Order: sequence, then structure tokens, then C-alpha cells
Amino acid sequence: MSAPPMAHHRQLSHAVLVIELVADERGILLRRDALAMGIDDNALQRALRGGFIVRIRQGAYALRDIWEHAMPQDRHSLLLSAVRKQYDDTVAASHVSACIEQGGPTWGLDLSSVHVTSLDGSSERNQGKVVHHRGACRADDLTRDDFGWITAPTRTALDTASIAPQEPAVAVLDWFIQSGLTTRTQLEQGFAGMKHWPDTLALHRVLQLTDGYAESVGETRTRLLLRRQRIPAPIPQLEIRHPSGRVAGRVDFAWPERRVMLEFDGMQKYHRFRRPGESIEEMVIREKQREDLLRELTGWLMIRLVWVDLDYPQRTADRILRGFARAA
Repeated sequence: MSAPPMAHHRQLSHAVLVIELVADERGILLRRDALAMGIDDNALQRALRGGFIVRIRQGAYALRDIWEHAMPQDRHSLLLSAVRKQYDDTVAASHVSACIEQGGPTWGLDLSSVHVTSLDGSSERNQGKVVHHRGACRADDLTRDDFGWITAPTRTALDTASIAPQEPAVAVLDWFIQSGLTTRTQLEQGFAGMKHWPDTLALHRVLQLTDGYAESVGETRTRLLLRRQRIPAPIPQLEIRHPSGRVAGRVDFAWPERRVMLEFDGMQKYHRFRRPGESIEEMVIREKQREDLLRELTGWLMIRLVWVDLDYPQRTADRILRGFARAA
């Protein structure tokens, strides 16, 4: 005979209360921890059916409210947190997962599975949204964060770039250099020890395309578009100065001999340069005033690109070439 509805409600309420206590600060609950605290599989099933938790992989759950309101990048991070708890110190977060944890860009990266590198020599099969990598880790390839082992930034950047499409791969390397987490020299030294590994055949070309000046994915994509469309290489991050020598501003790209400058506009840039308490509207007005000043100081033409322009490379290249002609 099944329990009456009120009994089911009491059982669910009790399970929910205990689950809230057992789940970690990120809202992750492992089955093994639940069992250790007296929450059996029946209680977990009641919590699942009641919509309080979701199963994110075998043996791992997340509080539903947290999971459902998380963006894809945050869901990846939550899943990684569960996997690291399950495997303890036998693996290091690596590749795309380490890139996310270290603040790197996610554009164009596959976030559907987390990536770990085995540290104990075991050969795990890829399963349950986890990709297991086997690769030698030197002493400087690893570091620790609050959750355990994770590949160091140089290794993370190279690992991620080795499995990503070309443009996202270059954006990742650009970001890691620009953020100060690695240098081009360190990347080249790291690659020297990896070039015979699987998945690294195209990495040499990615390194060649990396310059480390781009401050956003959009700037990296713009630079690669210019290169593919055979537009003369611009000077990146050119400072424009007042007659006194004081810096008035800096532009993403410039062709001084052609009297043209180019900026990529993305929300990331606006958020990065917003001042405390400043609205987006106020930021846009201030940016317009900055552009007016730069044009006044140089007499150059300003071209602005947005994300959609990058999806139409020929049209965008023609627009830039027309700008060259007008400014001549």
C-alpha cells in the first residue's frame, strides 16, 4: 500500500531540508554525500520528481533553481565542480574547462562536456559529459585553485586552442597573453613540448596567427578578417596624443598613412570601460565624445564595426576599402 499524500509531502519536505544542508555552496550535491548523510535513493528520486533538484550527470545533482537560471558557461562550471568532487585529486581541470575557470573567452568553444586530464595514469572512457585526456604534465603545467588541481594558464591556453576551431583558438591565445597570464615566449616553449601530441597539428598555425594585442574576441576576429581579406595590416592599440604629448585615447586599429582608424564595438568593451555608477547610455555618450576628440586631433576617418559585420567579411572589407578611398 502506498503512503498517503500527506506522508509523501512530509517525506519530500524532509529530503529537501537535508539536501539543502548537504549541497555545497554552489548548489551541487553528490549521491555519495547524500547517502552518507542518510538521504537514500528513494529520497533523491522524490526530490527529482518534486522539481527540487536536477541530475546533471551520473551520481551528481544540482539545485534546480540554480541550474535553471545559470547561463551555459555557468552550467559548465557547475558540472565541472561536480566532476572534480567525484574524482578528487586524480584529475586536473583542463582544456576548455580550465579556460572557463581562469576567466578566458568562450566564444566558439564547445561547452557541452567538461574536460579533465588524468594525473594517476588511468585511462578513463569519455562518458557522462566528461572528456578524459591523457597527457604528460610537467611540474609547471599544474597549479591549484579552491577546488583542486587545474592546468596552469600556459598549458590551459595551448590545450584549449588544440581542440578549438581556428578563430576561437586564436581568440583564446590572444586573451591569455593580453590578460598577463602567459606570454608568447611561454606559449612557444610549451608548444615545443607538445607538438607531437594528438590534436596539436594545427596549433602551430594558431600560434602564428596570435599577436596578443586584442582585448576582446571581437578584436581578434576583426584582425583575422582583415588578414583573410588581404587588407594591409593595421597598427593595433595605437595611442592618439594631444599636442602636449598627453594621451587622448587609444584605438583598436589604425592605418596612419591612410588616415583611417577602426574600432570594434561590443558590449564587452562597454562593460569593461564603464565607470562606477555609469549607465550604458552615459558610457555611449562619453565614447562619442572620445571619438570626436580623436577625429579632431588626427583628422582621420573612424570606422566602427559590430558583431554582425564579422559575419559578412567581403561586405565589411569593401566598406573599409571605401573608407581608405574617402580618407585619401
